[in-house]
Amino acid sequence: MCTPRENEVFQYLLKNYSTKEIAYKMNISDKTVRNHISNVILKLNVSSRTQAVLELLRHRQIELDE
Repeated sequence: MCTPRENEVFQYLLKNYSTKEIAYKMNISDKTVRNHISNVILKLNVSSRTQAVLELLRHRQIELDE
């Protein structure tokens, strides 16, 4: 469904990291982070980051940390 990098971005979003923080942690640009998010939103046919996170959780593509 999603690439490993897209999953990594959403795992950070799940932990409430900002786009800028994710870019820094992954050593990529803010724009690349936004592109990953947009790609996943399109793939999942949803309209927001939040909906994408929920769908990825539902499909077990990302996980909540204990």
